[in-house]
Amino acid sequence: MARKIREARRVRVSATLESARDIRAGALALRRLCPVMRRVHDTIGDPLLRRHPAGFEGLARIVVGQQLSIASAAAIWARTVRAVDPFDAETLLAQDDATLRAAGLSQGKMRTLRAAASAIQSGALVLDQDMADTELFDALVGVSGIGPWTADIYLLFCLGRPDGFASGDLALQIAAQRAFAFETRPSSRELLALAERWRPWRGVAAHLLWAFYAHQRVSR
Repeated sequence: MARKIREARRVRVSATLESARDIRAGALALRRLCPVMRRVHDTIGDPLLRRHPAGFEGLARIVVGQQLSIASAAAIWARTVRAVDPFDAETLLAQDDATLRAAGLSQGKMRTLRAAASAIQSGALVLDQDMADTELFDALVGVSGIGPWTADIYLLFCLGRPDGFASGDLALQIAAQRAFAFETRPSSRELLALAERWRPWRGVAAHLLWAFYAHQRVSR
């Protein structure tokens, strides 16, 4: 087993997750690293790659979609993009509350988007794709209204970091509970510790668990 784990960790890791081929490589490595991931992969196959544009637009889309259903998030995002055209930090800051509220944004999300836009304009937040994960994570959570979940999701969805992992995500916690047959849902800290076994492919593990969560919802 130890030899298989060493071999799986030596598999060449893509710099970013860009295609179904990258997801496949990660899934095959995870099968060797973790028997539970092997069973999850047997159940749902290769998950679809989730990617958003990098930069302010991608970050804003994550903020807008927080704590909403997929359908609601898509509808509000579509209205927000129409209201903020072109979609950049300067244009967003030029919009008044009434315009953003009409798009469906809450007061809290307006504050977060404005804080991020102001930080980008001032140079306090630089969304550089060449920055290390920890450096960019720290820069993101330094913006008012942006927490660990948003920063983790940005690293994974917008930059395609193969080891990005949002341990605070409720769906991931529920999926892990069901996959491992835990009596209780793991906390963010517990899931983060559990995910250590999936390095350097935690981002693909997250994709597998999200797909497993969706499969379980349909099956129940």
